[in-house]
Amino acid sequence: MRAKSEIEIKTPEQIEAMRRAGLVVARTLRVLREAVKPGISTADLDELARREISGAGATPSFLNYHGYPAVICTSPNEVIVHGIPSPETTLTDGDIISIDCGAIVDGWHGDAAITVGVGEISPELTRLLQVCETALWHGLAQVRAGNRLTDVSHAVEASVRAAGPYGIIEEYVGHGIGSAMHMDPPVPNYGRPGRGPRLREGMALAVEPMIVLGEPETAVLEDDWTVVSVDGSYAAHFEHTAAITADGPWVTTAEDGGEAGFAAIGQAALGRAVAAHVS
Repeated sequence: MRAKSEIEIKTPEQIEAMRRAGLVVARTLRVLREAVKPGISTADLDELARREISGAGATPSFLNYHGYPAVICTSPNEVIVHGIPSPETTLTDGDIISIDCGAIVDGWHGDAAITVGVGEISPELTRLLQVCETALWHGLAQVRAGNRLTDVSHAVEASVRAAGPYGIIEEYVGHGIGSAMHMDPPVPNYGRPGRGPRLREGMALAVEPMIVLGEPETAVLEDDWTVVSVDGSYAAHFEHTAAITADGPWVTTAEDGGEAGFAAIGQAALGRAVAAHVS
């Protein structure tokens, strides 16, 4: 469900508020990444997130969103997205888990996700995570004034396709973000470049590729939230929120504003341009 039908243009002050929310998300995900280990339950992770977000004076974006019952989404192994934390779901060595987190500060949202290995994971799964995260940064690099929306989509897809025969999830996509968590425009992770609305300074997008080792068909479980791969193949999901500034994309949910991520894909100059925004 889309909260608004038009693309929201933010003022610099509003983007600063999004940055404050983004830093809460970034720091919460850092704590959760460090907490992931064999034996911990996804409910334990949810409680950690609850404490971190409330301790920062922020509000969880996900809790009670259309009835969602938790602070974060925890999606292990073949769960692609929207997994509900549970004390019965305990992580074991060799698992992977995607953790999606959102926070609100002064009415403005930040939204990001990571996928983490539990203990020692296989080279195949390590590569899956690397491919998905790299595709995210290629997409984020296109979140610039003057580009078209599908330039972002195409960059994500091209990065994944160049890495191997991974399945790209099509039913679940990124989104605009700002005064609501889910806003126009939807941001697919595939497609031809040069299409869709022209990107403008003041827009903000949440880019979030989801890929699987096997086929990209999905199913929703009986809880009406949990999305799994039909063939049981393991999934990775990475996400960041990026605001378009005069200097380029400012990744509000990365503690360094995106500098290291852009440098990792050969966009060091872009990273340096946005580093001045880091607070």
